[in-house]
Amino acid sequence: MDDLLKDICQKKKYELEMTKSKCSFQTLEKLLPKKNNRGLKKILNDSQKNKNINIIAEIKKASPSAGEIIKEYVPEDIATQYEKSGAGAISILTESSFFKGNIEHLSTISQKTNIPLLRKDFIIDEYQILESKIYKADAILLIASVLSDKQIIKFIKIADEIGLDCIIETHSENELKRAINIDYPIIGINNRNLNNFTVDINNTLKLIKKVPNDFTIVGESGIKKFQDIRLYNDAGVYNFLIGESILTSKNIQKKFDELLNK
Repeated sequence: MDDLLKDICQKKKYELEMTKSKCSFQTLEKLLPKKNNRGLKKILNDSQKNKNINIIAEIKKASPSAGEIIKEYVPEDIATQYEKSGAGAISILTESSFFKGNIEHLSTISQKTNIPLLRKDFIIDEYQILESKIYKADAILLIASVLSDKQIIKFIKIADEIGLDCIIETHSENELKRAINIDYPIIGINNRNLNNFTVDINNTLKLIKKVPNDFTIVGESGIKKFQDIRLYNDAGVYNFLIGESILTSKNIQKKFDELLNK
């Protein structure tokens, strides 16, 4: 890991220690709700199978690369606009120090929407998995660049036991190979390099050639227009995680119509 990614993970470890001192793992276990969720995995698999475009629309206030993205940030209002505009699911950035997120946004948005919610954060501890479920996430992102294979396998097992779907996020060929060997059916390929936050939209197109047909792929980062989506469709990708190009658009509905070629 390069310096920025190390800084994010170190900060996350410190925050977790503080959180655990206030609420133990055992207490979290007692607070767990029922196992059912809104079925992100099924939506992604169905989109891949039926070759239908599906957008996981992301909500975030800021990022290390873009700085502040939205000044007047009301996550639940953005979420309801996303659902109305045609999003298949919503990704919510909950990391607080570098992305200005808040885990409580999950539960707030859950009350206002009916589509699956993906918690996007730097998940490095099983505590966060239970936390995600309690705050009404339906799925979590597991980032291969910050986790070992052993951790990913363990975290998927815990998530499955409490009713959370997962996406294993990869960026490099080595990370993709690891995810394929783990054999979880949903793999994200991030065009953004988390070490320096640069984006190469061709990254997914390059790596998709290495993926067996029985996996469902989510293309992440840098997708801005329908021509990008069409290019990905031609390569066999039908699920997309899109954030900044929607968030910074003047009209969310029009942006969705453009991306979906309506």
